[in-house]
Amino acid sequence: MRRRDFLGAALVQAGALATAHSASRFGLGNFVPAAAAPLKPMAVGVLIVPAKGPEATISRVKELGMTNCFLSLDAYIGKFTPALADELGGLLQKYGVTATTAEVVGPGKLVWNFEDGPSTIGLVPRDSRAARIDALKQTSDFAKLLGIPQIQTHCGFIPENPRDPLYDEAVLAIQEVAKHCAANGQHFLMETGQETPTTMARAIKDVNQPNLGVGLDTANVILYGKANPVDAVDIIGPHVRAVHAKDGKWPTNPMKLGDEVLIGTGIVDFEKVFTKLHKLGYSGTITIERETEGPQQMEDVKNEKVYLERIIEKIQKSNA
Repeated sequence: MRRRDFLGAALVQAGALATAHSASRFGLGNFVPAAAAPLKPMAVGVLIVPAKGPEATISRVKELGMTNCFLSLDAYIGKFTPALADELGGLLQKYGVTATTAEVVGPGKLVWNFEDGPSTIGLVPRDSRAARIDALKQTSDFAKLLGIPQIQTHCGFIPENPRDPLYDEAVLAIQEVAKHCAANGQHFLMETGQETPTTMARAIKDVNQPNLGVGLDTANVILYGKANPVDAVDIIGPHVRAVHAKDGKWPTNPMKLGDEVLIGTGIVDFEKVFTKLHKLGYSGTITIERETEGPQQMEDVKNEKVYLERIIEKIQKSNA
């Protein structure tokens, strides 16, 4: 997955599920999350980068007719303050938008390909591991001030071989972050992509923390050549607590990821994926992530929202 600039520069150009009444490592903000109306199961939302213009970004979520968003917060690493919590929290309340999940993937070098990805992405690489664990803890503390109940990241190319020393190290790193999130009343989610669903399921078992779950990116498992998302749900479905709706194609060039494409034009069978998740009792949100830029990005998101909502409505009616 290439790094996203979703609803950030493009937008500038063109919830309260946990308490915020407790201290974090950087103190208390004044913002107190109001009781938000429960989100509908599989409500469609969108991934945003608020650092690219907080009010323009959050207001556009509302303009798109969405009730929720997923926050990508890498630009704020090392800058999480009570004042920022007040600003973002106030804007979310002003526009009636619920932030469901917060994510960071940095700091440090990130190369989203098969050559340098294994040594730069996630909690697996030793050189960047400590800094990323710290960034995730900072994000968890900050998200608690906003009442955000889930923290998500890419854990990286977790080794297929459980005897690889990096495997045990990754498990311990994930466990450390999961325990920190648990202390803040949050789930910690591993975003799919660099590892096979089987390896992810093994890691979840070995980490052995009840608050550890999966952020299913429907395209990433394809872009990395790891699985078809329909089949992946059979393996990790019970652990899925968040979904990135994204479409893509297989990597035909073995040195580069597959292509992310407009939802409905790739090989993701969203109806089958959502049907399986619905049968498993998934009631979380569906977050659109479109990795293009400029005005066309907004048109794509509008069309993707309609496409996904038709499928979701069909599934929910047929299983009522």
